[in-house]
This record gives sequence, C-alpha cells and structure tokens, in this order.
Amino acid sequence: MNLDGVIKKATQQNKAKVAIAAAEDYEVLEAVSLAVEHRLASFLLYGSEKGIYELIDRNFPQLIGHEDIAIIHAESNDEAAKLAVLAVGSGNAHVLMKGNIPTAMLLKTVLKKEYGLRTGKVLSHVAAFEVPAFDRLIFVSDAAMNIEPDVEQKAHIINNSVQIARATGIELPKVAVLAAVEVINPTMKATLDAAALTQMNNRGQIKNCLVDGPLALDNAISLEAAEHKGIHSEVAGQADILLVPTIDTGNSLYKSLIYFAKAKVAAVIAGAKVPIVLTSRADSAENKLYSLALAICSSN
Repeated sequence: MNLDGVIKKATQQNKAKVAIAAAEDYEVLEAVSLAVEHRLASFLLYGSEKGIYELIDRNFPQLIGHEDIAIIHAESNDEAAKLAVLAVGSGNAHVLMKGNIPTAMLLKTVLKKEYGLRTGKVLSHVAAFEVPAFDRLIFVSDAAMNIEPDVEQKAHIINNSVQIARATGIELPKVAVLAAVEVINPTMKATLDAAALTQMNNRGQIKNCLVDGPLALDNAISLEAAEHKGIHSEVAGQADILLVPTIDTGNSLYKSLIYFAKAKVAAVIAGAKVPIVLTSRADSAENKLYSLALAICSSN
C-alpha cells in the first residue's frame, strides 16, 4: 500500500461528506478542488459565503454550481467551527477538516460534550509516510498533539494509530515503541514505558496489533540493523507504526522524513467520533489530498 493506493481505496468506499470549518482559504479550496476531481468526497463549506464564492470564482471556477459543493454562511470562525462540528456530530458529515481557523479554536469546539464528538479517548496525530525506497507505509505518532504522554496516554495513541493503519488495509500492524536504546534502562522513562506497553499487548490490553519495545529507530525499521544487534521479534526491522516518546522526537522525525527523505505524507487527528484533517499552509496540495483520503478511509 502506498498513498496513491489510499486514494484509490477511499474512492471505492461510499462517498464521504467532509465538513470544513472556515473554508475561505485558497489552500483549503485547492485541496477541495483536487478531491472533487478525484471523486473522493462531497463538501460542506462553512464560513463567509462572500469570501468562499470570491475565492472559487477567481481560482476554481470548475467548482461553481458543482453537485458536490455546498456553501453555508457563518458569521464568524466560532460559528463556522460550531456548524461544522455539529454536522459531523449529527451524522450529516463523516470527516471534519480545518480551514482558515486556529487549530485550538477548532479542537476546543470538538471537545465540547454537547456536540457529540468526544469519545473518552485521547486525541492524537497520526501521520502515514510514503518514504522513497521503502516497500510499505510508515506511520508516526504522535508528532503534533501530546507533548509528553504517560503510559496510559501512549496506549490510547497506539490504539488510534492502529485504527488508522488498519483502515488502509494493514490487518495486524506492527508497533515499535521508540527509545534511544533497545534495552530497559531505569533512568530512561521511554524504555520503561516501552516495556510496559509491550507487556500490555502481550496480555491483551492493547489489541489488534503487535507491540515491541524499547526499540531504537534503526532496529525498528531495518531488519539488517536488528539482526546486527541480535534483536529477534515479529516487530523489529518490520515496524509499520513508530510510537515516539515525546512530541519533540515526533516533530523532528516528521519533518526529517519530509525535508531530508522527501517523503509524501498524509495526516489526521484520531480519537474523536470522526477523523479530523488539519492541513498546514506548508503542506503540498498533493499531501492535503492524501490526508483527506486517509481520513475518508478511516471514517468507515
């Protein structure tokens, strides 16, 4: 499976509806245009009706009057967030997407109990990377949401990542819990957490995946490196999911894969009732399309 395969898988499912909060944004509408071209989804665009129409008229005239586009006026970003969240909370849409609105404002709305998106799970960022010369997608979590998660939070992050990976067709994802070393060191919290999570998986507390750790990055993704260090497990050298110990590690790995390895990426926020797409202005139009496809695959 690669990211083009994720797009193909998304198009083969029942057509999803995406609610976008504050859609009056060129980059967001560019992603919408690409998604409509690929027949990936239909869209509810919440925000300034005038602003959205002007951007579409000037840059994406093919969207004018399109059957997959509905524009709903909102007086403010707060109202746009509320309307978009209510749309997915009520089942009128299947995916939530951030437009020209602060992330904190959107997530604050998502977390309001009365809007029906809270599940009791930890929200976490899950990224799927297509790395040149690798034969599989590599998932990384959490690079954007949880700063320094404890063991319980890491278990939630694994569950979220597994759910996303399984949605792409990986039936039993292999999860490597990363640390700087592959042995348990009482002075290194990351290694203790990794050992606990591995045992939780062995005892059935973390399901639908294989967990092993602590593993350093090299022996998590390279069979040669794992064999060289004498590490033998069903995960070592074959990991699908890399669970990072902190947001600093995750953010550095995320950006290294993009800028050094020239990887393509799709990313969603998991753990709510529906997947959430948080695109960045730095993301390419292609990566935004991949993120939408990953969210759509995960929404069923």
